[in-house]
Amino acid sequence: MTVVELVEYAPALTRALPDEIGRALAASRIVDATPDPYLPGQWRLRAGSKVGALVLQAPGHGPFVLRITPKVPVARLFFLIGYALNPAVHREGEVHVTEQAEVLPALAHAYERALERALRQGVLQGYRHTEEAAFVVRGRIREADQIRRRHGRVLPVEVAYDEYTTDIPENRLLRAAADRLLRLPRVPGDVRRKLRHHQARMTEVEPLVRGRELPTWRPSRLNSRYQPALRLAETVLRGSSVDHLPGNIAVDGFLLDMNKIFEDFVCVALREALAPYGGHCTLQARGVHLDEENAVRMRPDFVRYGDDGRPLAVADAKYKAEKPEGFPDADLYQMLAYCTALGLPKGHLIYAKGNAPHAAHRVRRAGITLQQHALDLDRSPADLLSSVRELAERIARGSHI
Repeated sequence: MTVVELVEYAPALTRALPDEIGRALAASRIVDATPDPYLPGQWRLRAGSKVGALVLQAPGHGPFVLRITPKVPVARLFFLIGYALNPAVHREGEVHVTEQAEVLPALAHAYERALERALRQGVLQGYRHTEEAAFVVRGRIREADQIRRRHGRVLPVEVAYDEYTTDIPENRLLRAAADRLLRLPRVPGDVRRKLRHHQARMTEVEPLVRGRELPTWRPSRLNSRYQPALRLAETVLRGSSVDHLPGNIAVDGFLLDMNKIFEDFVCVALREALAPYGGHCTLQARGVHLDEENAVRMRPDFVRYGDDGRPLAVADAKYKAEKPEGFPDADLYQMLAYCTALGLPKGHLIYAKGNAPHAAHRVRRAGITLQQHALDLDRSPADLLSSVRELAERIARGSHI
């Protein structure tokens, strides 16, 4: 087994890899993989924004394990995820992952703890609406379907009924996440044993079919004890890797995108911090167009509107400054377009500290100021949220940096 350890956005490392694995990694864009021009059989690997672990298996070769560690502490990473999922439910210290140094073991441990709390009072039951053909009348007969499908035959009968059962969307998600984690590498043995115990309590719950959309659920008073586990379950299932890569390479693992995690946290935290100032905030705003013909659509990460529907502020969260060759200031150009389309004199770009400067740029002959802010992810959760509140106050009052 070959194991390669990378750190997000760290300098590239050169490693010996089978060409099949190297080409598959290059095609997947999980990491930046290029063959070394001077050393045959060597590949240069550089991690981007994805963190987690993967196991790749090529025909005729042993397993290749790729682990990508986030720059921020794992405990801080899970605070960002938890707060973005639901700030009303998430509590600091709810996920105990300080002893974990890797993303996947930490996630498995956190999910098992949340699942244990969810099931502590028993497996949740609810009503599931079912429509089926049966040989026993149950519930209501669907007369129109009986005539159309059975053409006068008495049996089977097309019926519809509501069944009180544990096979509901909430339990399907919880079981699917447990099933998924039990198939992944690097899940600690004690966590595996506990997950199997929880899994056994949900044997009557129908397993999910991989590749299909996840079942939907709605927060309610009845499933409130389930909600932290449900949101972590969705994180587990959406971070799961694909089954195969080009070249018949089997792959299994779990990845998180730091760009998405940072964006979600900043937008949710800003929305919460701006609530006392009135108006309303929209995440991934729709209905914003660059041109008068509404042909060029744009999706700002965050737009604050007044009570009259007038745009008051726009912000974009960028975990790392985008600097493609030839366009060193692409983020600024994008924000300028947002301000122009929304008719705003200021735009706000919010970065993780160390990835962009803290500055303001006045655009020539446009009357627009583009402000760049930096959040220090190494600070404690309380201090980090305090920084967001200070930023929200600047945005609300229109103050300069």
